[in-house]
Amino acid sequence: MVEMKASIEINASLDEVWNIVSNLDSEPRYWKGITSIRNISTDNNIIKREVTLNKTNKCLQTVTLYPKERVHTAWTKGLITGTKEVILRPHDNATYLETVMNYKYSGMAGLLSGKITKDLLHEANIAVELIKDQAEGLADKGPIMEERKMWADLINEDESNK
Repeated sequence: MVEMKASIEINASLDEVWNIVSNLDSEPRYWKGITSIRNISTDNNIIKREVTLNKTNKCLQTVTLYPKERVHTAWTKGLITGTKEVILRPHDNATYLETVMNYKYSGMAGLLSGKITKDLLHEANIAVELIKDQAEGLADKGPIMEERKMWADLINEDESNK
């Protein structure tokens, strides 16, 4: 298991930040590795879904919402298994946002674990910045994204060369 963390203080209310992080269908806007989401079932605050990473790698997740506190994502099947926690804490007139990811990679992803971990940590740092921009009303600003291969591209490229 590899643990990665990204955090940021957001000058917005807990309610505003919660509205963003709990809108699970908008995750690809912030988490650039996710290209599509298909909800399979919903039972109160528990959502089972299939996410596609970089258009071809499908993973299963169970997401549990703990209102205004955290979003717990269990990656249950696919190239990634493990958990991602998006944790919110009020702090004065702001909100502290932290993501904690504990992942294990399988298949070809296991062979590229160092590169994938670096890319996922970079993606998490971009995600918290994008969430901050959205919550603070700076969404149009957006970060400048450099052209690069995503970790899932590397896996697909390696498999096609066999």
